[in-house]
This record gives sequence, C-alpha cells and structure tokens, in this order.
Amino acid sequence: MPALTMEQVLTLDAHQVYTVEPKRTLFTLERIRKEFFQEELGELMQGITEASSKAAAISHLSKKYAQFIAMQFYMLTAYDEIWDGNERDLQFDVTEVNGVFTVCMFANPNDWRYVQEGDRASVMKWVLWKQCYEIIQALRNTTSISPKVLWDNLFVQLTITYAKLLEDPMLADRAMDDLEMLESAEVGSIFTDHSLYLDYTKGRAPQDLVGQPIRKSCCLSKDIPGVGECGYCPLAN
Repeated sequence: MPALTMEQVLTLDAHQVYTVEPKRTLFTLERIRKEFFQEELGELMQGITEASSKAAAISHLSKKYAQFIAMQFYMLTAYDEIWDGNERDLQFDVTEVNGVFTVCMFANPNDWRYVQEGDRASVMKWVLWKQCYEIIQALRNTTSISPKVLWDNLFVQLTITYAKLLEDPMLADRAMDDLEMLESAEVGSIFTDHSLYLDYTKGRAPQDLVGQPIRKSCCLSKDIPGVGECGYCPLAN
C-alpha cells in the first residue's frame, strides 16, 4: 500500500482526518457497529458536545465522520487512492476547535491503496454500502434520529468536496466522471431503487449548491452550544 505524500497528509489534516497516533482512543469505527456500545455512544457524544439531545450529538458525530467519507471520494479523484484499513484502526478522539469540543479521526497513513480504473464503480459501491449505509444504520440505533438527517450530513460534505474538485482545472474532468458515476443507477442505487445523492442534488452542479439551503432536514446544530448556523438548513430564513 502507498504511503501518503505530505500534500495528501495536509489535505486530510485540513478535514480533521489525522495520520498520526492519537494520544488516546475514545472509540473506533468498528466499535460503532457494536450494539452494546451504541447507547453509550449517544451519551458520550452528548457529554462532549453539550448538546441538548442525543439526536443533536449523534448528528454532529455523523457530520465529522462525513468528512472522512468525503475524503475517500476526494482521494479517489485526485490520487486514484482509497482507504483500505481495518475499521478498528480508524480511531476517534476528542479535540477542541474554536473553543468547541468535538471529535476528530485518526487513520494509518499506510492504509490507502491504489484503485485500478475498472474498479472505480465497485469501490464507490463498497464505500456507500460498508462505510455509509451500514454506519448510518448503526448511528440510528443510538437514539431516535431520522436517516434523512444523517444522509444530508454526508451529502453536504460530498457536495463541498466535488465543488472544490471541479474548480481545479487539473482534476475537473476526472471529478465530473466520478460525480456522474456516483449519481448513476449502477453505483448510487446499491441499497435503494435510485441514487440518493442524485435525489439530493437533482442533477445540479455542486458549485451551484454550496451554501444553499438544499437540505431536506435540519442537522440540529442549533442545539449544540457554540456551533455556527448551518447554511444548508431548510429552516433558514
């Protein structure tokens, strides 16, 4: 597996996906799947964020995790690489950002692998199924929260990521190809009868959606002290 370049490490760092060993590990991606841990996870995140509800705390966690997922698609487009580590090695720890406590992720820099051109669709399906759908189902077990909230959290990050990729003249063509693949029935309908991401964007360009109130649900950030207003909320004035 390829070791990451400094440029790749800095890109991941900017999205709070770090490639060093954490000082401690609160939990791992593998642990999120464990039924015995899921109720504890809601309480843990509520304590970290001081959210007024478990739902708001879990939504916040999913927004942070969505940054890791978005980085999967970024790395695929920009470097033909994907994370291929064990879920016990994707670690979460508490951190403080602008005076607000949150969580960040730690991944081994050697856990990325190259993706062959003919494997891109199958890799996208794998990420959507194993890392998105199954983890969202696990997070829903922690408290009463709509799946729309969790999927919207992911799609906002994907939209921001593809908007950046499409603005880069060196990556725009590859980004458009990957975006069309993600929105295709072949890839996007792996666990439903249509592409959920295409349903979210309605085929509009990511650049036209950034900062617009196109969510179908509120992310509940209003229920977490110190967290800024979400620019995508359907409840925005």
